[in-house]
Amino acid sequence: MILNTSLMHGAQYHFRLHKEKLTDLCSDGFQQLEDYLLVVMKNCPSIYFQEGPRSSVLKFSVGEDLEELEHEVSLLARMGLESNYYDNAHMNVQMFMLSYDNKTIGIEIPIWLHKEEFANFENLLKSELPLSGHIDLVRIENGKIWIWDYKPNAHREKHAATQTYFYAIMLSKRTGIPLENFRCGYFDDKHSYVFDPNAIKI
Repeated sequence: MILNTSLMHGAQYHFRLHKEKLTDLCSDGFQQLEDYLLVVMKNCPSIYFQEGPRSSVLKFSVGEDLEELEHEVSLLARMGLESNYYDNAHMNVQMFMLSYDNKTIGIEIPIWLHKEEFANFENLLKSELPLSGHIDLVRIENGKIWIWDYKPNAHREKHAATQTYFYAIMLSKRTGIPLENFRCGYFDDKHSYVFDPNAIKI
């Protein structure tokens, strides 16, 4: 069963969870992730999303060590695009993966970060207001929580790693799950790029 809610956070975001996969894949050490996702599905504090910086518009490098892979998410993206059920590429990819990929547990997941939760927050982000964002896709893969962002023309992206790095930081802080359990990536239907957020020092 797919749980869903619409969030008005400057724009409309369709936050969705696959309940059965969520329960099954989080049962081995990631109960805090399931708990967080179910709580914000029912009651997301929208005040954090009205003002302040967004992870998707950060324009600086975090010095990531990217690895390009032939990853299954690119195949899933191709299949999602071919399904052409929705009127935009993002939604086609996201809904296909949530519905048919056995590792994807949620899409458009709301997350935020307070200034006291990250060293050098104000200097980096030029704000005292919470950082916020919505994660395109969260997967549980090989015992790790994977933060994935779908980026058409992924090979041209300059700051997608920064965006997904802060997504991982935010979800780690919101759930209390150590960052060592997270991995990050961005992809399109041809390219996939991954990195370990723990290797980043900023």
